[in-house]
Amino acid sequence: MVQKKGKKGGKKVAAAPLAVKKLVPQKVVNPLFEKRPRNFSIGQDIQPKRDLSRFVRWPKYIRLQRQKAVLQTRLKIPPPINQFSSTLDKQTATQLFKLLDKYRPESKEAKKERLKARAEEKAAGKADAPTKRAPVVRHGVNTVTTLIEKKKAQLVVIANDVDPIELVVFLPALCRKMGVPYCIVKNKARLGRVARRKTTTCLAITQVESSDRSALNKLVDVVKTNYNERSEEIRKHWGGGSLGSKSAARVAKLEKLKAIELAKKV
Repeated sequence: MVQKKGKKGGKKVAAAPLAVKKLVPQKVVNPLFEKRPRNFSIGQDIQPKRDLSRFVRWPKYIRLQRQKAVLQTRLKIPPPINQFSSTLDKQTATQLFKLLDKYRPESKEAKKERLKARAEEKAAGKADAPTKRAPVVRHGVNTVTTLIEKKKAQLVVIANDVDPIELVVFLPALCRKMGVPYCIVKNKARLGRVARRKTTTCLAITQVESSDRSALNKLVDVVKTNYNERSEEIRKHWGGGSLGSKSAARVAKLEKLKAIELAKKV
């Protein structure tokens, strides 16, 4: 006999509650402004401007100076060269250059005028008296070295970006030995402007007017504290040796793994 299919027993599952629809505020579209979507495929709309400096093929001199800057942070720099990275602070440097500007060498125009006036006086029948030489800053490695050795220099100013650095690397040690105050300042071009040249490696103040003596003495005190009296500290302080971001991350990862292993052993 064929059995009749009976009705399935069991409770009915309750219907899902009606989902409350969130009311989304309708955007008011202004009919005056029509949407014009841009198409950036080939031959269509112009691409937006992007920062492509990373992909630029820079000139060789720019690449070299950037590579040099990176190398100087990576390699270990010995103390005699590293001392040129500690330059005079901005406030003191401003005071120093204010003083140096008063003792700039005579310009070509001023010299021409002076000689012309002297020639006119001579032509008029007056006695030819040589003009008194005004106190000016002395510049150039050979001149400054001679002044230091003779202890005639009252203050020596050295540029930090001389290339090759060997030209001035001996000057700080010579100044300390002879007891001459010295300081290192940024930018050889800034020193050059004082000496009426493009660039200058170093300057020396030999003589100042009595009105500027107190300003010079203050500068000498600051400079002696920061440079001459720190000879032992400068002699031991190496520079560079900092890792790049990738190398630093690799070292940090290894240190972390070592720390985990040590924790497991304990």
